Amino acid sequence: MAVQGMGTAQWVKALDNLDLLAEPVAAALSTMSEAAPELANQAVVAAIDPEFADTQAMTDHYQMDLSLSCNCVLVAGKRAGEERIAAAVVRATTHADVNHAIKKLLDVRKASFWPQDRAVEASGMEYGGITPVGVPDDWRLYLDSRVSEGFCVIGSGLRSSKLAVPGALLAALPGAEVVEGLATEI
Repeated sequence: MAVQGMGTAQWVKALDNLDLLAEPVAAALSTMSEAAPELANQAVVAAIDPEFADTQAMTDHYQMDLSLSCNCVLVAGKRAGEERIAAAVVRATTHADVNHAIKKLLDVRKASFWPQDRAVEASGMEYGGITPVGVPDDWRLYLDSRVSEGFCVIGSGLRSSKLAVPGALLAALPGAEVVEGLATEI
C-alpha cells in the first residue's frame, strides 16, 4: 500500500504479519478483520530499528511526513476513589490537552500521564510503542478529530515496528470517541 509521506520503511500487510505486533494489538486487529474487513485490510506494518521508535527520530530516519504520525498517551485521574484511565490519540503535530479537554472528559479534578511502569504492565505493550489498537476495553479511548481523517502511523505495541492505519479504523475501535479539540497545536 502506498501512502504519500510514509517514507523509506518497508510496509507490509499487517494481517499477514501479526508477529510484528504486540499480542493485544494483533488480537484486536484480527477481531476487527471479522467486523470491519475493509478497514482492517488497509492496516500495514513496518519493522523498524527500535533506536528510532520515538516519533521525531522515526520520521527523520525513515523520511516520513511528521503529520502522519500519531501519539497515544495514557492519562488517568480519580473521582470518588475510582481511577479513570484513558488512551488519548493525537497527531504528532499537536499536544494532548490533558489539563482541560481530557480532564473534563474523564470528569476528574486532576488528570496526569500514567507512569511508564503502570502503562506497560496494564497495556501489555512496550513503552514507546503503546497504541490505541488493543487497549483494554474498560479504558476510555479518545481520538482527536484530526486523527480520524487520513492515514495514521502509530505504535504497534512494540518498539521494533510501527503500524499504519486509516483514521477510520481508529474511529471504529470499540469505545472510541472522536473529540473535537482534544489536542492543541504545537
